Amino acid sequence: MSTPAGDPVTRARQLLRDRSGAQRVTNIELFFDLVYVFAVTQLSHRLLPEPTVRTTLQTALLLAMVWLVWAYTTWVTNWMDPERIEVRLLLVAAMLISLAMSAALPHAFAGWGWVVGTAYAVQQVGRSVFMVAALRGSPSLRRNYERILAWCVVSGAFAVAGGLVTGAGRDTLWVLAVAVDVTGGLTGFATPGLGRSLTADWTIEGGHFAERCQAFILIALGESIVIIGATLSGMARVTATSAAAFVVAFAGSVALWWLYFDRSAGASAELIAASDDPGRLGRSAYHLIHPVMVAGIIVAAAGDEKILTFPSAAATGGSAALNLGGPALFLAGHAAFKFVVWRVVPWTRLAGVAVLALLALAAGTIAEIALAACAAVVVAAVAAADRHVGRGLTRERSEPLT
Repeated sequence: MSTPAGDPVTRARQLLRDRSGAQRVTNIELFFDLVYVFAVTQLSHRLLPEPTVRTTLQTALLLAMVWLVWAYTTWVTNWMDPERIEVRLLLVAAMLISLAMSAALPHAFAGWGWVVGTAYAVQQVGRSVFMVAALRGSPSLRRNYERILAWCVVSGAFAVAGGLVTGAGRDTLWVLAVAVDVTGGLTGFATPGLGRSLTADWTIEGGHFAERCQAFILIALGESIVIIGATLSGMARVTATSAAAFVVAFAGSVALWWLYFDRSAGASAELIAASDDPGRLGRSAYHLIHPVMVAGIIVAAAGDEKILTFPSAAATGGSAALNLGGPALFLAGHAAFKFVVWRVVPWTRLAGVAVLALLALAAGTIAEIALAACAAVVVAAVAAADRHVGRGLTRERSEPLT
């Protein structure tokens, strides 16, 4: 007996992506990402006025919240067809809430904390409710989102409560919200009465998921380029020193792009697409590790604005933390990414981190622009070494992690 076209189960199944071929990133997904260009800019600017340990940790916490909201939505659009009107409306609603959240980021630990906390909770819980309702035709995936919903209700409660209190209580409650959502993924969202999910149950289309995370890296790098251009444009007079700072900042961004996209980005996308367990690689290599690289780009972008504004200033501890810490974070994140995907120790990246740490000893004795130039050279050298040292691209393609 055939199932009526208007049957709720049939309707729910129609919301899922067609898995008969490779999945493409849709225009609505790219449109959704535009909000996060603004979010990354807001986070970068938080570091500039006072790059203290507390400000840095708070910015890292906000980045984690922004990333989790974006990443959880990316998992959804890997399963659901963004061209369906219901899914498209979900993304538009998420865009609106994310835009409000992004606008509130500079004041997240002041009077607008309730906006950030509420926006986080509404998206995490609301998205999960949508998926539970939409997946009536896919029992296994629906049960997965029932577990996710249970965990998101807990994290959402922490997020809202954090937005309503002040002082250290806000920091603590938001850390708990992030910890719940991260731990949930690591434990398969184990829930009493509902069991736990296996990564094998997360039947994602690996190539699409990799492309989405690569797009976020581009978003962060694009924000860095915007900062470089906007800072130069705002100068009353461009001197030879400021022009040199402009070139150094641009070279640093190019070096980060080259390191990520020249070799491993395409090879890793092909690997996860062909993997027998793409959900496991999606969780570890992309969901958990990519925000570390994004953090590195954000820190480096703040350093770029600083050297463009004061190119002749002597490097201080704070400026060294930006100019060297950003590239070091990126190299460390990329080292972890390569290790998880290929199970090889990326010695060139670890060596780059060590060299950047040694360069910190020069803070206070050389100009900020010189320190930034050294950092760009280190990243470029690591990227260049990929073509001459260790496993080549062909070998990476031929030895997938199973």
